[in-house]
Amino acid sequence: MLNAAVVITIILGFLGVVVKRNLIMKIIAMDVMSTGVIAFFVIWAARSGMFTPIYKPWRELTYADPVPQGIILTAIVIGLSVQALMLVGAMKLARNHPTLEVESIEQAIADD
Repeated sequence: MLNAAVVITIILGFLGVVVKRNLIMKIIAMDVMSTGVIAFFVIWAARSGMFTPIYKPWRELTYADPVPQGIILTAIVIGLSVQALMLVGAMKLARNHPTLEVESIEQAIADD
């Protein structure tokens, strides 16, 4: 059930990128899609019986590998940075062409 929700989130984000014509909506759709991908990896890596890798010398436990967690945190930070960069690009486009619709911007660039 949870896997299906994550896959639906990824598909909805992808469809938003393809179908929506507004640049801000495309950026939000990319955020939804990246959130779905990160959730997919988190669900895929979750295992019962494993504990967070916080070392406690008095406990003999099986710890989860911290590398995938670090990779996911890095993916979250990179995704946030890419979104900020895309928003700056959309803002600069909106200054030159007072619209965020893709067809209008393409037409204005073709006319120039």
